[in-house]
Amino acid sequence: MSKSKKKKKSGIKSGISTIVVTILFLAVIAGIVKVGIPLFKMYHEATQIVKDSDDKTFKASQTSIVYDINGDEIKKLKGEKDVYYLKYDDISDAAKLAIISVEDKNFTRHRGVDMVGMARSVLSLIIHRGHITMGGSTITQQLARNFFLTFEQTYSRKLKEVFIASELERKYSKETILEFYLNNVYFANGYYGIEAASQGYFRKSCKDLSISQTAFLCSIPNAPNRYNPYDHPDSTLKRRDKILTKMYEEGYIDKPQYERSLVEEIRVMPKKEVSSNDYAETYILKCATEALMEAQGFHLQTHFSSKEEKEEYKEKYDEVYTACKQSLYTAGYRIYTSIDMEMQKKLQEQVSRQLSGTFTEKTDDGVFRVQGAAVCIDNATGHVNAIVGGREEDQEGYGLNRAYQIYRQPGSAIKPLVVYAPALEKGYTPDSTVDDTPMTGEDRVKNAGDSYSGYISLRTAVEKSSNVATYRLYQELGQRQCLEYLEDLNFAGLDEKDYKYDTTCIGGFTNGTTPVEMAAGYAAIANDGTYRKPTCIEKITDAQGEDVVESDGKAKSIYTVEAARAMTNVLESVVTSYNGTANNCKLDIDIPVACKTGTTSSYVDGWLCGYSPYYTTAVWVGMDVYASVDDLKGNTYPAYIWKAFMDEIHRNIERDLTLEGMFGLYGDMEYDEPTTEEKKEESFEEEEEEEKEEEHDQDEYLPPEDLYQEEEIPDMEYEEPDPENHEDPQPEDHNGEEGAHESNENVETYHIGD
Repeated sequence: MSKSKKKKKSGIKSGISTIVVTILFLAVIAGIVKVGIPLFKMYHEATQIVKDSDDKTFKASQTSIVYDINGDEIKKLKGEKDVYYLKYDDISDAAKLAIISVEDKNFTRHRGVDMVGMARSVLSLIIHRGHITMGGSTITQQLARNFFLTFEQTYSRKLKEVFIASELERKYSKETILEFYLNNVYFANGYYGIEAASQGYFRKSCKDLSISQTAFLCSIPNAPNRYNPYDHPDSTLKRRDKILTKMYEEGYIDKPQYERSLVEEIRVMPKKEVSSNDYAETYILKCATEALMEAQGFHLQTHFSSKEEKEEYKEKYDEVYTACKQSLYTAGYRIYTSIDMEMQKKLQEQVSRQLSGTFTEKTDDGVFRVQGAAVCIDNATGHVNAIVGGREEDQEGYGLNRAYQIYRQPGSAIKPLVVYAPALEKGYTPDSTVDDTPMTGEDRVKNAGDSYSGYISLRTAVEKSSNVATYRLYQELGQRQCLEYLEDLNFAGLDEKDYKYDTTCIGGFTNGTTPVEMAAGYAAIANDGTYRKPTCIEKITDAQGEDVVESDGKAKSIYTVEAARAMTNVLESVVTSYNGTANNCKLDIDIPVACKTGTTSSYVDGWLCGYSPYYTTAVWVGMDVYASVDDLKGNTYPAYIWKAFMDEIHRNIERDLTLEGMFGLYGDMEYDEPTTEEKKEESFEEEEEEEKEEEHDQDEYLPPEDLYQEEEIPDMEYEEPDPENHEDPQPEDHNGEEGAHESNENVETYHIGD
């Protein structure tokens, strides 16, 4: 038999083996879940996909373009994949052997699908009753997934991956497939391909690296976030040692090479800072990335049933987020946003201007110590029109975007969302009587300036920002049920400890919230109780104009229309009333607005959240560390920023008098004052639980020590409070402005996300 016939026969046998494995895989799936899978259609699609590919498919790096609300270009997103692409012969043997040893030791023997690896995957599928927990993916399968498929964890996607991998092996040589893989696999920190990673981490070419350095780099692709050399160097080194061991066992390196490589010190060069032009751009990248994730079937979550669920989610989130974000620089997308660059400029100017005259001190890094952040949402769409994450700095790029990347205590600004709107939904009216008398007992709270007014209306309680009235109402309604409103508003920083302290209702959270979350919450009230997840993405298309992400438009009702309009009416009084804490926020033009201020203990955080019939804006002012700021209250610097900006964007607005006339209109709605018995029936808490709470003294009110075990929240770094020093915080005197507080004064700034 000729060599060509032998090769052909061998290829046929390998192809048959692959098909057999695929059929067995399908059979197992069919025994676990009853679904109809169009196998032949999938196979033909895979064949066509690979047929249409060529070398350029794996080398191309198309430029994506970002547009503002008017269709004008904001930014071009261009990767550097072409710059660092290496041909197979230019890639070091150490890199080829290292990646094969750790990612796919049977790479040279299989035909796209490793039967042993697939068998393990099938066994795992059986053990976990149909839940996909491991991929058994070869290098070829990874290449197929990264270029042609989404990151959905579904059976159909896995089968497509198998078919495409098999077809890739039929079309391309092993050398070419490995070349494609090593030039495109992700090495964390924005580095795609072995040469980009080598230049980034060691400032030299891949061919000039030592065996140890090469193994170190090849540790990263398996889990780029877990083995990030800057964030987890010990984990990266541990995996390097594993790779070196595998290379030695496979005979790729000899014993002296192995021993020298194990003890070689790895020195990674400092991280290259990648700066963005402004805060709008960083938020656009975040929103666009998550929109692509959802388009690929990833379900975004903010609340979890267990720590294990949260950790599993975080790991998968990081993997998919990284891949989708990098595709923004290579896939040639057209990204259409709701960002209004004129509004963006005005908001940035006001955040910088209102703080510039008083707060000039900077850190050693040249960043202003006193910072501000603000977000403006279009009430008609629920989309973000402007977002500012800090003051303008005399340096390239603005760094941390405080509008969505840090959690801060909201103070009294949280009260309408978590207490008063729920109360209005449960039968209270703006004229209902609430108790503003001093409290007694170890767990009591105080009003600002120890100012009490006896029995007052709910409206007056909000106007003066009464802590004691809010606290009593929160206890009556029930902590957990009130906080469920924040869960529905996607407040991602909620912690289980927040459900144990009644003082959460006056702004003392374990972690806190962000200006984006607060703006979206207030926008829900402005929009008759309907919430829309905040984003700035209108749609994303490919270079040919085909939709990749369409405008979501999804909305959900959080508060009833009646409760939302009554809440708006009350918040108007906070502006129009002489005693209202936001009485300096009335616009120069005759357009109604509704506002709420927030100030935390020791003047650490200041908030102004408010809206007109057209726009909702939330403003935060404070330092990046928890420290007092002179004269900071909700109705000082946050209010100055809010009013100046809202005056500007409303000055030439096309007015809708019908919309303005409906603002806060609730008078035609009938409310019956709940009786004492009705209040008891409406209360979310069991009577026995209320009695138990009343018996608690201060020591019993503190949480058990084990609640302070560290628990990660996706994409954030924080320092846990000392349980022995923890106290149930009390509001401080703010000379007439509302007093709120911080739950943990020792907690540093929380950093979230990208």
